[in-house]
Amino acid sequence: MKLLLIAPSSGKWRSIGKNRFFNGKTFRFSLLGLLSLAAQTPADVEVRVVDEQVEDIPFDAQADLVGIGCMTALAPRAYEIADAFRARGVPVVLGGMHPTMRPQEALGHADAVVSGEAEAIWPHVVEDARAGRLGGLYRSEQPPCLSGLPALPRHLLDPKRYATIHAVQATRGCPHKCDFCSVSAFHHATQRQRPASDVAAEIATIPDRTFMFVDDNLTANREYAMDLFRALAPLDKRWIAQASLSIANDPELARAAAAAGCFGVFVGLETFSQETLRRSGKAFNRVEGYRESIRFLHSLGIGVEAGIVFGFDGDDPGVFRRTLKHLDDLEIDLIQVSILTPLPGTAQHERLRSRIVDEDWARYDFHSVVFEPSGMSREDLQAGHDWITREFYRPWRIMRRMARYIRRPSGWKTALQALALNWAYYGRVVRWGIQGWDPAKVKAPKLSGKLATAR
Repeated sequence: MKLLLIAPSSGKWRSIGKNRFFNGKTFRFSLLGLLSLAAQTPADVEVRVVDEQVEDIPFDAQADLVGIGCMTALAPRAYEIADAFRARGVPVVLGGMHPTMRPQEALGHADAVVSGEAEAIWPHVVEDARAGRLGGLYRSEQPPCLSGLPALPRHLLDPKRYATIHAVQATRGCPHKCDFCSVSAFHHATQRQRPASDVAAEIATIPDRTFMFVDDNLTANREYAMDLFRALAPLDKRWIAQASLSIANDPELARAAAAAGCFGVFVGLETFSQETLRRSGKAFNRVEGYRESIRFLHSLGIGVEAGIVFGFDGDDPGVFRRTLKHLDDLEIDLIQVSILTPLPGTAQHERLRSRIVDEDWARYDFHSVVFEPSGMSREDLQAGHDWITREFYRPWRIMRRMARYIRRPSGWKTALQALALNWAYYGRVVRWGIQGWDPAKVKAPKLSGKLATAR
């Protein structure tokens, strides 16, 4: 039996990603979801993993079963791929975040849909396909046990194509109930942990010194995080992770992370409005503490990448300039800018349902306006999002940040790593303009109209 596991890509990634070093390598991480399925596939099945961002889909390949995983923005492309294989008579299974939230929609393009985490049910899906009885909705009665997971078959990926094929997951889910978060909806606001000893044993086998955690909130459970950091400290590795900024409110935990090799964290600041955070279910972020928290992490040699979202009900046309000033004052190292996107399955989607103006899932990419904002026009929201991303990654701002990096305890080493990441973002969002907007508009030197004068 031959199994083809596919990660679809958006149109812009398909046209650019395979030929650009920064896009195809720096910003694509190993495909843990598909690798986890491959690890659970019976040993007598021949498995091939195809990532459309770095290679073409082999539509004429001999396959007995095709599995496709997707988030919402990639659902239309996933459906196109599924339809093409089914037209050849090849059975298709869809899974992932979007098919879980919209299973009946996905079943219109697949023989079967796996809802929720797939590993526990996956061998049964494969056997049903082998026996010719594949069909309908599959869902495990219980989420898979995270203890003793089989080793990931990373050899199925080409390491030259990725920033790293050594991405690691220690936890799944997040206990917070942020109303815009599909992860919280998918995992029902819970988090489960792998045994810290299992994670450390996996990391010990990684030949590279540097790796990354792909957890949604690595430090949500303090006791577990401390156990994990103690297990990692002797390995002399360096890593980055996603966490809440509250890690800085716990000096012992933050120092343990640094001692274990952490040199960078992605934190969802989201906004500089405390009231907006409260309404979104993220009041545990304290805006008045941002400065002190970030300075403390910097003092430990930990860089900070901030997630920023625009389009909240409290946002007005002046929010973009105000936010850029805050980011400069806080000496944030990197940013990911998003437009509020009411993803299906989230509480936010239900709350904003009457204001949604676009249900083309391909535009639910966090960089397109799909709803009617309350404090500005859709055009202003799009223009402001594009403007602040471009402004933050202007070369002169990058060089100013470089001077700051050099003065930190980690000195030149971290400065060079930060320069590489900043320059990669510059290539992605300024020179090539593939964040979801027209590159011609990205080159506009200034905001126009009321956004230019808004404060």
